[in-house]
Formats: sequence, structure tokens, C-alpha cells
Amino acid sequence: MMNNLFSSFDPLSNFLNLPLNWTSTILGLMMVPMCFWSIPSRTNKMYYLMTSMLYKEFKLLINNNLHLGSSFIFISLFSFIMLNNMLGLFPYIFTSSSHLTFTLTFALTMWITFMLFGWFNYTNHMFTHLVPQGTPPILMPFMVCIETISNIIRPITLSVRLAANMIAGHLLLTLLGNTGPMINSMLLINVLILSQILLLILELAVAIIQSYVFAVLTTLYSSEVN
Repeated sequence: MMNNLFSSFDPLSNFLNLPLNWTSTILGLMMVPMCFWSIPSRTNKMYYLMTSMLYKEFKLLINNNLHLGSSFIFISLFSFIMLNNMLGLFPYIFTSSSHLTFTLTFALTMWITFMLFGWFNYTNHMFTHLVPQGTPPILMPFMVCIETISNIIRPITLSVRLAANMIAGHLLLTLLGNTGPMINSMLLINVLILSQILLLILELAVAIIQSYVFAVLTTLYSSEVN
């Protein structure tokens, strides 16, 4: 049963040795240009308000005056991850954001970029982050080791957090859906379908929140560089 349960998350569908499931990652990007050809709707206005709020928040977290336009990188990251999270809620669409291949790619790329930029341009500033202010001299070697380890595991925690939260809700929805044929019709209508709808609403909120958390933490990590 466990093999069948987790097999729904395996990207095994292929054509001519090409993994077709991963095409869902760019499926949302094909829909985005259509918004520019349509009359602005409530969805467009809601997305514009959301990105405007994110821009103001990211601008406060990072020194946007020093690196103009850097906040748009994190807004694009938030939008792309949220789009893939939401696409995974549709039936028969592969959830690419529930795999470490997807999440670790973004986390490692951003983290390595920040580290290279910081160590090449702000070397002394990066060294000061290894020893927090007010640390006793006897504890400095231990604090350097702790801060170094915590810095190295940042991309791992970022990617695992996103993948684990996305796969947990999908597993719960799959488990409840598999119980449908084994219960009577009244219980199916009153309990199972209602619980599935509530879980789907919760997963929609998780899709937005986890993309927001990923973008905000990445922004905070970048703000420590300069």
C-alpha cells in the first residue's frame, strides 16, 4: 500500500525517454501570457495588489537602493513557486514542487549566488557574521563552527520545508480519497466529500504560504550579504 501511495508522486511517465511529468513545471508559464490579451479582471487586480505588497515588504528587507530591481527577483520566485504549487492541486497534474529536484535547484542556486557575491565583495562583513556580537572569546571557535553549519544547511532546510509541506497535504488527500469505495453513500457525502473540500481549501492556503515563506527566507538570507 505504501508503495502504491508514494508512487503517485514518482515522475515515471515518459515518451521517448523524456520525463513528461516535469512539463507541468512550465505549464503555468504558457497560461501567463494570455493575461496580457484579456481585459483586466478581479484575478489580475488581486495578483497586482499581492505583488505590490510583496514589493514593499521585500524592499524593506533588502537594500533596494543599492541594488535596484533586486526585489523583483524574489517576487518572480514567489510567483513561479506559487503557480506550481497551485497547479499540483488539479487532478492528473504532476506536483513538481513536492520533489527535492525542483526545490533544491532554486534553493542551491540562490544560496550559492549569495555566498559567492558576499565573499567576493564583502569578505570582512561575511566574517563578522560567523561570530555574533558579544560572544565571549572562549566560545568564538564553537560559534564559528555553529554559524558555518547553520549557513550551509540553509538551502537544505528551504527545499525540504517546501517539498515536505506540499507532499504532506497531497498524501492526506490521497489517503482520504482511497477510503471512498469502502464506506456507505451517506457517510461519503456528509463526511468524506466535505473533508476533502476543506482540505483542498487548506492546501490552497498552504500553496500560497509556503511560496511566501520560501521567498521571504531567501530575501532575508540575501540581506545578510551586504
